[in-house]
Formats: sequence, C-alpha cells, structure tokens
Amino acid sequence: MSKYILKRLLIAIPTLLGITMIDYAIMCFAGSPLEMLQGARISQEALAVREQALGLDKPVYVQYFLWLGQLLQGNLGISMKTYEPVAQMIASRVGPTLLLMGVSLIVSLFLAVPAGVYSAVHQYSKRDYAVVTSSFFASSIPGSFLSLLLVYLFTVKLGILPSSGMTTLGSAGGAADVAAHMVMPVLVLSISMAGTNIRYIRSAVLEILSQDYLRTARAKGIGEKLVIIRHAFKNALIPIITVVGMQIPMLFSGAVIVELLFSWPGLGLMTMSAILSRDYPVIMGVCLMSAVVVLLANLITDILYAVADPTIRYN
Repeated sequence: MSKYILKRLLIAIPTLLGITMIDYAIMCFAGSPLEMLQGARISQEALAVREQALGLDKPVYVQYFLWLGQLLQGNLGISMKTYEPVAQMIASRVGPTLLLMGVSLIVSLFLAVPAGVYSAVHQYSKRDYAVVTSSFFASSIPGSFLSLLLVYLFTVKLGILPSSGMTTLGSAGGAADVAAHMVMPVLVLSISMAGTNIRYIRSAVLEILSQDYLRTARAKGIGEKLVIIRHAFKNALIPIITVVGMQIPMLFSGAVIVELLFSWPGLGLMTMSAILSRDYPVIMGVCLMSAVVVLLANLITDILYAVADPTIRYN
C-alpha cells in the first residue's frame, strides 16, 4: 500500500504542473490586473512603475516560471490588492470552508444512507416512490433558490436563524453561535448531495440484494436486519465510496458559492474578490489548493476501497 501511495503522489506532481500551466494561461487571456486601475487619476507612468514592480512587463512564460520558482520555495506570492502573503490569506480562511464542507458531508450521509437503504429494501412500494421522488427534487432544486427560501422562512418570517456571517457581531461567539450560523449553509449543501447519494445508494443496495449469498444467509435463519447491515450494506460500500469521493471536489466548489450567499468568511468571499480585481496570485493559490483537494480525494477513495474490501490489493 505504501508503494502505491508513493506512486500516486509522484504521478500527482506532473498533473499539478499541467493544471497550474492551464490556469495561468487562462488568467493571462483575461487581461492584465492593471487594467482595473486605469483612470483619470492614475498616470501611465505610475502604471508602468507598478507593472515593472509586479513583474507584469515580462513575457507570460517568464512570469509563470517565476511564480513556479516561488512555489517550489513554499511561497505562493503576494496579493496584488492587499499586499498580504497568499499562503497566509488562504490559511486564515480555509478553516471555515473545511468546517462547512465536513459538516455538510456528514449531514448528507446521515440523510442519504438510511433513506437509500430503506428505499432499496422496500422496492416499488409507495414509500420507495416517495423517497426517490424526494431525492430527485432535492438534487434538482437550485442552491441559490433554496438559500433565498431558507432565509425568507427562518430569518425573515420566523426570525430564529441568522442569515449571514459565522458569528454574531458584537458577541463573544462560541460553538452554539457558530452552529446557528451554519444551519442554513449546511442545509443547502447537504440536501443537494443527499438527493444524489440516495439514488446511488439505492442502486448499489438493490444490486447486492439480488446476490445468492444473501439468500444463503436468509436460509440460515439470519434476521433480515442483520442480513442488510452485515452483508448487503457492507458489500455496497464500494460504489458508495466512489460517489462520495467524486462529490468532495463538487462540495468544495459548492461551498465557495454558498459562502457568497451567506457571507461565510471562508475561501468563497476571498476568491470572488480576487476574480473581480484580477488578483492573480490569490487566484492561482486557490486553484492550486482546489487541484490538491481533488487529487487527495481520489487517493483517499482508492485507500478506502482496500479498507472496505480486503480482496482489493494495490501493487
């Protein structure tokens, strides 16, 4: 297993290099960040001085290799807008984003696993149709619409949940305050994921329920609940792990959008601000982190395959 992990990590290096090259090329096609500063109050001489100071007067490939050289030294660069180190900016905001992602993933699994197994066990019943219909509705409803609906219901009408931020302004904060602010963002993320996961879990469990070894287990007198939990669900973990692993990158991008809607102080607000101001070092730092998240999610998924199924061996 250790050799396989090392091999995957080595393969990830050229993958990351390719991703950074594509990201950098796309940003350069968008134009120079100095275009955002042009106006009557700024002279062309001042723009030329700043262009030279930021290294934007050099060819694009030279700018990329200069950035890559800084990256190899552990330096993601300096923000063109705030003049803060990009690594420090990301480190200060990645915590709230990971918290939102982790809680949303756990909540979605708590919703999807029981519903998917229940739907598969009661196949073609009214309860099965109700669960499947609800899952389609949950996965198809736009996150922006659901966000506005929750804000209108719980904040405007009922007044029981805050609509923005991570803590209440002027308060000491605390776990309860953070949890109250997380309710609506977590619901928006988890409901959509749960809707998709329910159908995958249902399909995986249905495929396992038709296997001969389950009929043998029932013939031995094992109760139906034990048959489902010990045999059916355990052997359905492989496709479930695959779906969850594929959704982690989508969860990361979805969390960025939800953060904007609820003013959650994570990477979302910082990323959007960097895009609007063409703050290229910050954008490159966020893109690099997103690529690392995707590669790690795929690696962890492969490792969990071997944990769930001992017959899987990596050489």
